[in-house]
Amino acid sequence: MILQELWKDARELAQLAHGGTDVKALLRTILSTDSYQVTALHRLGKVARRWRILGAGHALRLIQTVMHGIEIGKDVQLGNGVYFVHPLGTVVGGNAQVGNRVRFFGNNTVGTAKENGYPVIEDDVWVGAGARILGPIRVGARSSIGANAVVLADVPPDSVAVGVPAKIRPKKP
Repeated sequence: MILQELWKDARELAQLAHGGTDVKALLRTILSTDSYQVTALHRLGKVARRWRILGAGHALRLIQTVMHGIEIGKDVQLGNGVYFVHPLGTVVGGNAQVGNRVRFFGNNTVGTAKENGYPVIEDDVWVGAGARILGPIRVGARSSIGANAVVLADVPPDSVAVGVPAKIRPKKP
């Protein structure tokens, strides 16, 4: 199961990052793409916790944080092909759910400081640099969150959220 998930991640990320899924793009993704390494460490940590390998999950989170400057909570659910374009400074906390092919452009926060719930980000969402997605909200599929936006309310599918606090606008066709 874990190998299938890692393979799906490699294929999705190779397509997003390198424009194809040929052998060269796949090897480049697996060996040199920070986003793939971050996702692989997160998935391996979940397996370690499921198999009750004491301390392994925590150690993998520390490696992820020290090597890539990103923190992903142990209960976060990541879809396939999540792309951390610039992982530095990104925090995805609590039990947030992140769909397939979501792109994070760096220094993002997904979660909340309180235990009042965590965001759900659906498939194919684009999260601009410095954006904050906070609280028990849902970001609809194919939406875009503008740079430095602070999203505190639901974002419908195919929308754009910009500003502080974010205002929601439909995407232009």
